Amino acid sequence: MFYQDGKGEDVMVELFKRIALVGDVWVLWLLLGASVVSVGVILERWRVFRKSRVDFPVFTDKFAGFLEKGNLAGAKDLVRNARGLETRVAAAGLDHLFKGHASVEESMTSSLVLERNKLEKNLIILGTLGNNAPFLGLFGTVLGVIKAFNDLAVNGSSGVSVVMAGISSALIATAFGILVALPAVIANNVFQTELKRRIANSQSLIHLLQVFLQDESEDHLRRAVKNKNIREEVRA
Repeated sequence: MFYQDGKGEDVMVELFKRIALVGDVWVLWLLLGASVVSVGVILERWRVFRKSRVDFPVFTDKFAGFLEKGNLAGAKDLVRNARGLETRVAAAGLDHLFKGHASVEESMTSSLVLERNKLEKNLIILGTLGNNAPFLGLFGTVLGVIKAFNDLAVNGSSGVSVVMAGISSALIATAFGILVALPAVIANNVFQTELKRRIANSQSLIHLLQVFLQDESEDHLRRAVKNKNIREEVRA
């Protein structure tokens, strides 16, 4: 009965109208807050990625050299002194070196997943802001236009200049939304690209260690793994 006589629709329309007539000011404040969050996440992730950077070609050459010579203690010192996703994955492999090549692969893969999660932290915020900030700005513009036309209805022809000013102000919300989205999208793409590169580097280390462990010849690494004295030295 409430909706059949049209009263329900009238109440709902009036409610939405009152919300719309608030204008786009609150949307602009929301976008301002989103921009602050975005900049904070970008700076925090930049610090984390920069801190964990490693010269991978140089590291790989040294790491492979130690493995080739069977110098497990040297390889372990190398990964301890370097900071990065790749070095922590390599360290996980060395910690399980004496349990067989299957255990080494599983431990390194598990470490890679954990380290990836650390670097991916808060990147979803940048992706969300990059995808939705323009729509939020457009929503603010629509609200501003609704308010402007309502002012025209109230003021008549004498309020045309006021209405045009209102529409002009409403368009600022769309521009602001795009302005918030662009840095978030660019930063997210940069971080995701860097993350993929480091994951690929780590996977190459997994394969590298497997090559030495599964080598059919009795190389230095295989002899070192079998040597009980070296086992105790590395574990210490």
